[in-house]
Amino acid sequence: MFIWPIVRTYVYIDGFNLYYGAVKGTRFKWLDLHALARTILDPRHNILRLKYFTAIVSARPNDPEKPHRQKTYIRALETFIPNIGVYYGHFLSHRQTAPLAEEREGLKFAKVIRTEEKGSDVNLAVHLLNDAWKGVYDCAVVVSNDSDLAEALKLVREEHRKRIGIISPRRPVSHALRNCADFVRYIHRPTLRACQLPDPIPDTSIRKPHLW
Repeated sequence: MFIWPIVRTYVYIDGFNLYYGAVKGTRFKWLDLHALARTILDPRHNILRLKYFTAIVSARPNDPEKPHRQKTYIRALETFIPNIGVYYGHFLSHRQTAPLAEEREGLKFAKVIRTEEKGSDVNLAVHLLNDAWKGVYDCAVVVSNDSDLAEALKLVREEHRKRIGIISPRRPVSHALRNCADFVRYIHRPTLRACQLPDPIPDTSIRKPHLW
């Protein structure tokens, strides 16, 4: 009987790409990232490390508890999943003039506050390349559909001879990413439902936020 060789696997998770691509608007935000990867990948993948890249959101007038919910979730991940690391980017906010979709009372433009998350994609790419250079994995699995990561994936695959997997939060997967990957998987709603953290986290008082 043929036995598949065990593959040392690191999983790199683009937090905001995952959230906006698959989780936002669902009841499944209390997501167990290790269970998600383990469910989607085949059993030969020995998941040695998960790296979760995110940034702390700001409170909004209509949602002052937003950062509290996020920090609670991150504490839950770090407490329940022993082989996860969390790495932070940051947000930049600036005023910008933008055209109105419909002219109102002679006004064609409005001042808006534009908020952009910075650093997560760069952090992910740096860790991906550095870990390949250190030789800690045979396969890197990236949970994202961000085509900006394509060059880093290409270097890991071609220069370091590592396998690359993509778990895409949405369809279709970026053409640039597909071209750099040995395999592509997708996140489906039933998988999100099945891969939820316990509530509460065992032996703690950490619970899923009530209004999340």
